[in-house]
Parts: sequence; structure tokens; C-alpha cells
Amino acid sequence: MFRRLLPPLRFARVLLDPGRLRVLIRRTEFGLIIAAAMVGIMAGFAVALMSWISQQLHRSIFRLDAGERLSSAAEIDRILILTAPIAGGILMGAVFLILRKWRKKPMVDPIEANALHGGRLSLTDSIIVAIQNLISNGFGASVGLEAGYTQLSSGLASKIGLLLQLRRSDLRILVGCGAAAAIAAAFNAPLTGAFYAFELIIGTYTILSLAPVVVSALIATIITRLFGDAPMIDVSQFGAVVPADYVPAIVLGIFCAFAGILLMQGVTFVEELARRSSISPVFRPALGGIVVGLLALADAQVLGAGHGALHLNLDLNLTIPALLTILALKFLASAVSIGSGFRGGLFFASLFMGALLGKLFAFSTPYIFAHATVTPVIYAVVGMSALAVAVIGGPLTMTFLALEVTGDFPITVLALAAVITSSVTVRTTFGYSFATWRFHLRGESIRSAHDIGWIRNLTVERMMRADVRTASASMSLSEFRKDFPLGSTQRVILTDEAGKYAGIILLPDIYAAPLEDSAEPRTLASFAKYHNDVLLGTMNAKQAAAIFDKLEAEALAVVNNQIERKVVGLLTESHTLRRYSEELDRRRREMSGEI
Repeated sequence: MFRRLLPPLRFARVLLDPGRLRVLIRRTEFGLIIAAAMVGIMAGFAVALMSWISQQLHRSIFRLDAGERLSSAAEIDRILILTAPIAGGILMGAVFLILRKWRKKPMVDPIEANALHGGRLSLTDSIIVAIQNLISNGFGASVGLEAGYTQLSSGLASKIGLLLQLRRSDLRILVGCGAAAAIAAAFNAPLTGAFYAFELIIGTYTILSLAPVVVSALIATIITRLFGDAPMIDVSQFGAVVPADYVPAIVLGIFCAFAGILLMQGVTFVEELARRSSISPVFRPALGGIVVGLLALADAQVLGAGHGALHLNLDLNLTIPALLTILALKFLASAVSIGSGFRGGLFFASLFMGALLGKLFAFSTPYIFAHATVTPVIYAVVGMSALAVAVIGGPLTMTFLALEVTGDFPITVLALAAVITSSVTVRTTFGYSFATWRFHLRGESIRSAHDIGWIRNLTVERMMRADVRTASASMSLSEFRKDFPLGSTQRVILTDEAGKYAGIILLPDIYAAPLEDSAEPRTLASFAKYHNDVLLGTMNAKQAAAIFDKLEAEALAVVNNQIERKVVGLLTESHTLRRYSEELDRRRREMSGEI
């Protein structure tokens, strides 16, 4: 009997010992799957808890009945509709005021963490973002909870990975597992969550990352089904699909692409308008709350993420003016909410607006596409996926969402055609998703979660030689030859009287030149090259390689800055390319599991 208990006991000891678990993860794929399962459990409970808190806030603030959704509630006190977003804005301003004094560093989201920081994500910052998201959504701002779900779940995953001291590649996968679990639990859609991680958080799909990500997504979905109230998207009657329906679906994809671009630009416009004004960031959310409250007085469907409103509009047959009104109000409310400083995402808002756009498009199809047979509900599903991919990105993510929502393969293929069209149109005309567009506005060059942080960490300062030999530019040739015998070095960096960089000379050039005559003595400055071309220690290997290629130089001096120009080192092109190649090979072997 005791012998039968030994294997489970040993397994438990491994799980409870971080050192042994770290060794297991490094040596076998199974260890990473165990860590991913832990992340899935924690993410499932985190999503369930946040969803429950949000519902309790809605019920207590807006006095909803049990089972009612905020955006589809039949009767809400109009005073509460107006004042609740304002109160939420005041509370958000107070939180901002506290954070401005307490935590001054910018908060990093999962995409940025995986792209630049090797998966390192602050759990404290993630909890703060989740709380801000709950305040924003709970008081009726037109934002979804998906940003808080993914931030908190990815922060928990990163914390586990850091405690286990995982390698960079394993930590990035674990952060992706956290995001996959969050989206899977939020939509009751494990495939959607898994491909959300592959396309948006990890940035690539590999055999090594498949099992951990899928396991995490499945476990989180099960946890939320058991202990939470996952906001499922329910589509009942949707009809059949014929080949003639693909052309209108592609056209709808184009419309959704430009609608997504307009939405992203709208958020940016509101942010820029607020930034140019003299209004303090502390008061901007309250002003945004006033606008959202006034919009909600016209139609309460703009409040919150829009789960209830989505189901309401999928079931009802509304007129064109009614659909246009709801779409315009939701568009303005979402742009104002995020632009004024409320925390949240546009994931569900884009799904809701895409469904409205799809139903609007359905009214025109009988007049333009005579042979189309698709019902308005199918166009709503197609529009939902197409607009979401324009804003969020992830073509396969949104395609699998359509599959898991409908359970119908022909509709999924129809949605895929629209999703690909929308994705290509946005990439060609705009080039960014919502997250990467915001990085672009901050001056970052991130286009995806692909790991480019190692390139930035491979700086000129880390690669250069600091033991460089220098000489004064005013030195004569004979003096130079005494100080630097032939063969003692290959290059010498020149400095002027103030100690600033003045160029590089090659020793063979000096010894090949005739000795100066007394009539016109020559100085070292006349042999100098690259007088104005230098490297900075903060440049990365890719930037340095581009400069070497442009100048056709074999070596360049490294200076402290462009003003003082004090020489701090020397870097050669051959060493730069070798180090860059070594790091590339290392990342390739990490992805393939060779190390």
C-alpha cells in the first residue's frame, strides 16, 4: 500500500518545490504544461471574481434585478444613468491622483511585456489595472472587462514564471497562457482564447507552446463554468449559407475595416483633444462620465460592455434608424470613455458594434446582391468578427469565435472570408491594431508581440570594447609613430583639444605616408575618417548594423552623447554581426526547444 502511494507523493513534492518544478519545466514539456494548468486555474477564478464584482456593482449602483444585464435592463432610473458614470469618473480621477504620486512608471500590458521585456509583468500594476477596469465598467463607462481579465491573468502567470525563474521563452509562453485563459473564460470559448494568445500575446505558433496554451484555456473555461457566470454569446436561428453569400461577406469585411479604423482614430482624437486642453488628467474621466451619461440618457444600451445589448439586438428586428442610432451612440460612448481616461478595452464593444453593422448591411443586400440568402443574424455574426479583427487583430481568433458562437462550419468559413478581408484592409491602409496603434502614439515601434526586447537589450554599450587607444588630432606623424609602433594596434581614435571625438585613423595609413617635411608638416587630422559618424551606447545591434552598412565602415567610435562626444569605446562591424547572429540563433533554438 505504501509503495502505491510513493509516485503521487513524489509528484506532489515536485509541484510544491519551486526548484524541482523549475528543473522539470526546463527538462520536459510536461513541466510547462503543469505550470500552464496552474495559470488556467488562477485565471479562471480571476475572471469569475471580476465578472461577479462587476455584476454586483451594476446591481447596487443601477438597482438592477437579479439576472438583468446593464445594457439591456428594461427600466433604470434616469438620474442614476446620468450620475453613475460621473461618479465613476470622479473615482477614476482620485485613483489617478494617487497613482501619480505612488507609482510613476508606466504600466506594461501583456503584448508589450512579451515584445520588449521577455514576459516580465508587474503583478501589482496588473491588479491596479484590473481595479481601474472594474471601476470604469461597474459605474457604466462604455468599456469591456477583457483588458482587466487579460492583464490580471497574465500578471499572475508572469509572477509564477518569475518565482520559478523560467527562461525567457518559457516565461513568454506562460504569459500567453494567462491571456488565453482569460479570453477563453470570458467568452466560454477555449479555441478563441488559445489563438488569441498565439496571435496577439506570444506572436507566433509553435509545437512547444500549443499544449500549455490549450490546457490553460480549457481549464479556465471549466473553472468559469463551474464557479462563475461566463457572458456567453448565444445565437439561435441563423439559416444556411450558399456560395453567392461570399461576395457580400467580403464587402461587409471592407466596411468593417474602415469602421474599425474610424473607431481607433476616434479614441485618439478624444485623447488628443483632452491632452491639448488645459483640463487636468484628474478631471478628464469625470467630464467623460458626463458625456457618457448624456449619451446613455438617449439609449442605455451604451452603458457597460454591451453583453445584454448584443443579445437584445441579435433577437430583435429593429429599423435602420434605430440601428444607426445605437451604433453611433455606442461608437461615441466607447471613444469618449477610453479617450477621457476610463480603463478598459474595445474587445466586446467591437463585437457589439460589428453585430449592429452586420444587421445594417443585411438591409441593403437584397437590393445589391440579388442571389444572397444570408439572414440578418448571420450578417451580425460576420460583422461581429470582421470589426473585432479590425480593432483587436487576430484573424484566426475571431474566426474561431464565430465557430464557437454558432457551432456552424459554413458560417465560420463565411466569417473567415470577411475577417481576412478586414484584416488585410486594415494592415494595408492603417497598419495597426488598437493596442499597437497606442504603442505607435507613444513612440514605440511594436507591431506585434514578437520578441524584439532581446534586440533592444543587445546594445552597443554591451558589445563595444572599452579599452580603446586615443591620440590627439594635433600630434605630428613622427610623434605618433613613436607612441604607436607598427603592429601595436589597428585603429586609433583621435580627440581634439577639448577631448571630443575627432575621427578614426588606421595605423597602416600613417606608416604608408611619407615623413612630413619642415615646410608643410602634416598632422593626424588629415588622415582621420568618419569625423561626424559615431555610435551611441544606447543603440541596439540592429541600428548599429544599419549604420555600418550605410557608411561601409569596418569600425566606429562609441561616444557618450552627441553633445559632449566623449569617447567611451569602439565597435567593429564583424563583432556586431557575429553577436547579432548568435542571439538570433539562440532565439531560434529556444523556440524549437533545443535549449
